[in-house]
Amino acid sequence: MGACCSTQVKFKGRSHDHRDDYEEKDYDGHEEDHTHVGPDGAIVRLQGSSTYTSMYTRQGKKGTNQDALTVWENFMGEKNTFFCGVFDGHGPSGHRIAHYICDSLPSKVSSEIKLSRENSSKGNECDMEHGRRDDIISSWETSLIEAFREVDVDLSFDESLDSYSSGTTAVTVLKKGEDLLISNLGDSRAVLCTRDDRNLLVPIQLTNDLKPSIPSEAERIKKCGGRVFALEEEPSVPRVWMPNQNCPGLAMARAFGDFCLKDHGLSSIPQVSYRRITNKDEFVVLATDGVWDVLTNNEVIQIVASVKKRSMAAKLLVYYAVQAWKTKYPGSKIDDCAVVCLFFKKRSLLSRSRSLTELNQPKESNMDIAASESPEGGKKTDEGETVINCNITVDQKTLDEIKRVNAYANPSRVGSLSRRKAAKDFEGTEAKR
Repeated sequence: MGACCSTQVKFKGRSHDHRDDYEEKDYDGHEEDHTHVGPDGAIVRLQGSSTYTSMYTRQGKKGTNQDALTVWENFMGEKNTFFCGVFDGHGPSGHRIAHYICDSLPSKVSSEIKLSRENSSKGNECDMEHGRRDDIISSWETSLIEAFREVDVDLSFDESLDSYSSGTTAVTVLKKGEDLLISNLGDSRAVLCTRDDRNLLVPIQLTNDLKPSIPSEAERIKKCGGRVFALEEEPSVPRVWMPNQNCPGLAMARAFGDFCLKDHGLSSIPQVSYRRITNKDEFVVLATDGVWDVLTNNEVIQIVASVKKRSMAAKLLVYYAVQAWKTKYPGSKIDDCAVVCLFFKKRSLLSRSRSLTELNQPKESNMDIAASESPEGGKKTDEGETVINCNITVDQKTLDEIKRVNAYANPSRVGSLSRRKAAKDFEGTEAKR
């Protein structure tokens, strides 16, 4: 039995009682906290909530829930340090790939940061407080990039997983004190809620949706022999295709897995950015595209900010996303949704001063999701399936060559690789300060 909440909110001018929705089972049938102790005493949370976090995933109508999510508190054994991530799998084994990355990436990031600290005296707290923050952040960025790359290599060697034509997105945040590092592969998204000069809540999108519609991403893919084009029935959705086969038709330019495209421009190198948290910043929301496809950044932060019980924030957001799917695309199957909310303060000023009811008055109708002009039949044609065709003719020699190249590129297998060189090969992504 799930948690029960009878809070009423208004959606499209109608009141909805959340009692039934909050009693629905999520992807594995439980609402209780699922935690265990990870490396260095970190608290690893796969669902549930804590003082600073709320997380929830819900299966859509397309089959197995291919989304995964995780929160590590006291990351690396350090207080006030969090690692959060959401992962959106695609392809026949997308659910297994998403959970594999969800389970393995945090510990790999932790190992890389520790290795960086061992190789440099710049990684201690004293240095952080005496003007070397830029060097430390740069080192952590390099560690994140290397961790993503190594996890992708490890995935390619795991013969229990079919990652040739399956993969996953990843969007993660690493928060240590007031420092926030954001890493992104694919089209999941991170959005910050902050306050403007009038003390109003405003969203700041922290990541780019890394799709082949971005000219620089398409250019890289084409230079590597991959093809980028849209299907006639969805002209606004460019996809990535193999050089000589009309597959898989992937709707993103970077991802874990999908090794059929890794030699043809698909990248597992994340975009990494940095933000120094200020007292105006309230929280960050990580979510898969099942949320962002139907809700705007502003709608998302207004929904999360309106919740009296912080523990219910992620679930309420997913509820709104599901309602928006039903309203905007009644002829389409609802996508899986996964949400992690990371709050920066113990108590929200907004929740103390304004009630959920007040936020839903017509004059404050940011949460009212207007019905957009739906495509013919109410189907979602602007964004089709992530992968079109997974019936790929696999050349075993090619597969073996991919593994051989990956093994050669992996510093843990063939000696040391300059970490500075890894940072330079980061495909033009620069951290924002």
